[in-house]
Parts: sequence; C-alpha cells; structure tokens
Amino acid sequence: MDQTTQFSTAFQDPDLCRQLLRTLQSIQTSPLTFMEVCGTHTVAIFRSGLHSLLPDTIEHLSGPGCPVCVTHDSEVAAYLKLAERDNVIIATFGDLLRVPGPNGKTLKTAKAEGARVEIVYSPFDALTLAVDNPTETVVFLGIGFETTAPTVAATVKTAQARGISNLLVMSFHKLVPPALAALVADNKTSVDAFLLPGHVSTVIGLEPYRFLASEYGVPGVVTGFEPADILQALIYVARMRANGEADIVNAYTRAVASEGNPQAVAIMNEVFDHGPALWRGIGGIDGSGLIFSNDYAEFDALRALDLTIEETPPLKGCQCGDVLKGIIKPNQCRLFGTACTPAKPVGPCMVSTEGSCAAYYKYRLELS
Repeated sequence: MDQTTQFSTAFQDPDLCRQLLRTLQSIQTSPLTFMEVCGTHTVAIFRSGLHSLLPDTIEHLSGPGCPVCVTHDSEVAAYLKLAERDNVIIATFGDLLRVPGPNGKTLKTAKAEGARVEIVYSPFDALTLAVDNPTETVVFLGIGFETTAPTVAATVKTAQARGISNLLVMSFHKLVPPALAALVADNKTSVDAFLLPGHVSTVIGLEPYRFLASEYGVPGVVTGFEPADILQALIYVARMRANGEADIVNAYTRAVASEGNPQAVAIMNEVFDHGPALWRGIGGIDGSGLIFSNDYAEFDALRALDLTIEETPPLKGCQCGDVLKGIIKPNQCRLFGTACTPAKPVGPCMVSTEGSCAAYYKYRLELS
C-alpha cells in the first residue's frame, strides 16, 4: 500500500468517522445549512453515505463548483457554432461532449455530423494535437477554475516559446471567490457556512475567502474529500456557529498551504487578466473570469476567430441554475429522473460526473 493510499484509508476509517459524527451531533443543536462549493465534494458526500447520516438539523446544499455545470448556455452555444467551421479541431475534456446547447445539440452530435472534436486529458494534449496538425487550427475549450487555469497558462506559454501558432484557447475559466461573493449577496440564497474547495485552495490558499467571514459573518472551512475530512470540517463549522464566530479555517493542511501555490498563481496571472464572466444560473459577474493578457492575446480564440458570445436563453425546463445557487435541490427540479436522466440529460448538472443532479440520481436519494 503506497503512502497516498494509506492517507486516504486513514481518513475513511469507520471508527474515526463514527467518533466524529458523535462529536458533530453533540455540538450541532440549531439548524445549519451548509453549501459545499466543489463538485468533487458533492460526489464524496453522497458516495460515502454522509448525506444520510448527518443530523436532521443540518441541511446540505450543492454550490457552483462543477466546472462543466457553471459553463453558461451562451458559452455552450459559442463553441457549438465554432464546431461548424472548416479547418478547426476542437479539443475538449470529455464532460463537455454531452452538454446540450440550443435545440439540444451537443458536441457529440456535432462530431457525428462531421465536426472535428477530440477528447483530451490535459491542455498539453491539445498542444500536441496542434503540432501534429499544422494546417488546422486547434481550439482548446478552457473551462474550469483556478485548479485548471495554471496548466492552461503553462501550455500557452510553452506554445508561444515554441512558436506554435495554430493553437488557440476559448477561455471560459472562472474564479471561485467572486461567485461566492455573488451568492452571499443574493437574498434568494441562504447559506450559514461553506465547505470550501480543496483543489482550488491548493492554488489560491485561504486569503481570497476572508471576505466571507469579515464582511458577511459566514464561516468557511477548506477541506479534503474523505469522510473524516468532511465531518471534521462540519465540526469546525458547527463550533463557530455555536459560538457566534466566523473565520476561514484550513482543515486540509496535508494538501493546502495557507498561502496556496504562488508559482501557479503567478503563471496564471501572467497569461490571464481578470475580466467579466457568465455563470449558469448566476449570470454575469465582473472580475470572475480569466481573459488573455495583452502579451498572450494571440492565443485568444474569440479574438483570433472573430467569435462573439451571443445571449442565449436557458435550456427549456432546466433548473440547473437554481440548483447551482442552492435555491432548490436536484430532486426538486421538475425534470429530475423523468425527462432528465444521465442517459438523456437535459442540463449539465445531470451530465457531469461532478454534477449534483448526477450524484443524486446515481446514489438514489429519496425524492422529497
């Protein structure tokens, strides 16, 4: 058993989890609604069975932490339109392939109709694709948060250094803290505490979340993805709420440094500037997106191919936007489990492996 597996197993220990659960139950006496921000947390909470073990006084909401899910309808429409062009190869992570756009069309159906769409597992795979196809334009669909953006930035820097001019990026990257600011300022969303994303926090550290506690009095805990991690984080949250305190706590110190990863942040900030971005369900948020800086503008697919993001209406009947804001739970969507299933998803929350609707469906939570 390698060291990583040993660590994971230790944080899955049933006796430890039972002890933590008893501690949580002893502390948590008043109602508490928490939102986990990360899609991987969503799946971890359901897969481990924690969702059904939590005290009745605790309500769990999923947030805007699934990168595929938060990609806006207008962005989906834009890359589907791009797929219609000749001499363009779209390089994308697999989850985007089945996200429906206007009229239900997807990249998968576009590919069946003849579009060049290639699944990649890293932005560097897109770079290789560009090298191998010098007469084509390869467009990488840049989705994801602070976790993904530094690798995309490194790929762009490598392409520039090697003089590779047929690689472009459609940057739909989004930043987590501005979305949390939008949520806590929205009176439709009621959240007592956040479980903050472990992966994103390895890059940005704790400081960008401080405003939640200092300005809004909402505590947040950065945590890992094993059952004991999540229970320990909820204990921190419950104690803070019981004591009338609010702070940002790092409960994932084995992976997250308080200052994050300055090198990753530096390369991200070299290639990208902060700009406006569209979020499914939330809408436009200033400063929540990553747009190319002037030094790397040559890699901007929108500029190079004269593409525009046109306003596109939400998918008919889909309530992914309300799910992402914690206004409803997935099984409260009128399409859940009937018109919308993993085999025939209407919205991205049912498509993505990190989507809360897919998790609800997979783990067969009670409909209520």
